[in-house]
Amino acid sequence: MSDSKPQSLPDPLESAPLAYENPDFLNSPDARILRIMSEYQEPLSRFRRERIQDTVVFFGSARFRALDVAAANFELLANTGSREPAAEQPASLDEVEHGRATGARLRLAGAAIEMAAYYEDARILANKLATWAKSLSGPRHRFVVTSGGGPGIMEAANRGAYEAGAKTIGLNIKLPFEQQPNPYVTPSLNFDFHYFFMRKYWFAYLAKALVIFPGGFGTLDEMFELLTLAQTNKLAKRITTIIYGSAYWKSVINLDVLAEKGAIAHGDLNLFRFVDTPEEAFEILKEDLTKNHLNPDYEKALQERARAAAAEPQVPYDPAPTAQEILGPDIAPTR
Repeated sequence: MSDSKPQSLPDPLESAPLAYENPDFLNSPDARILRIMSEYQEPLSRFRRERIQDTVVFFGSARFRALDVAAANFELLANTGSREPAAEQPASLDEVEHGRATGARLRLAGAAIEMAAYYEDARILANKLATWAKSLSGPRHRFVVTSGGGPGIMEAANRGAYEAGAKTIGLNIKLPFEQQPNPYVTPSLNFDFHYFFMRKYWFAYLAKALVIFPGGFGTLDEMFELLTLAQTNKLAKRITTIIYGSAYWKSVINLDVLAEKGAIAHGDLNLFRFVDTPEEAFEILKEDLTKNHLNPDYEKALQERARAAAAEPQVPYDPAPTAQEILGPDIAPTR
């Protein structure tokens, strides 16, 4: 036997963290699939708990505030969803009124007046829509006003629904600068996403209608992505698409040229409608949503199953409805 001294025992080990409680793993590239799945399953569980069946999504600029929010003056934000003001601001109301504003600041002030008007129109439209949707009977919330959760037009939409006393959803995105959700989002329906594509998933799969107010890159991206889904019949549902502010949009993009050059079919121009007043937009939404979605096929099928089960009380006609059928949301299948 060896004469060497016995080695000392190692210090006791602490228990290893459970995998789902290990932040180093959860934030690593290896756990990306879990983060993606979480941004599907966690919102789904909340939508079910809050009994959200479907939504109407408002898109639009995040950079302009309402005049009353900006202390009766103009403020241009630095970036989409940012809390910080831009370096170059529109001229103040006092400067405009007394002729002290010139050049770019005067032009920005004119744009701010225009965008403030769109803010109020989005607020009015969202209020009308939410008030009507609240009057619909049923166990689930229908046509819930939804936005990207940030400032500008997004805030206006959530604000209008909030003022109607309705639930309203904010699907925010984590960005590399300071930001926060607007205060009008229902707290239990306030979401923050890391992945743009998962945020877009929830925009698309709950929406029964889109209202696209004047905006920039983000608004264009969201508008064309969802128009492409409608054009290619990828979603097994009808989505009403309203482009609000014809003067703005027709000066930014000429969609008629796409059809004239054969890039899209002339029939694709029927996928959307231009409107210029909250009243006109609301009437279109109310008519289309009533016609296309208030008596969907799955609800008729559930009624038929109930009637058949009543006729054969000893023999179940079909399995019990699923949690999604009972609680929502109404996620349309893809094709």
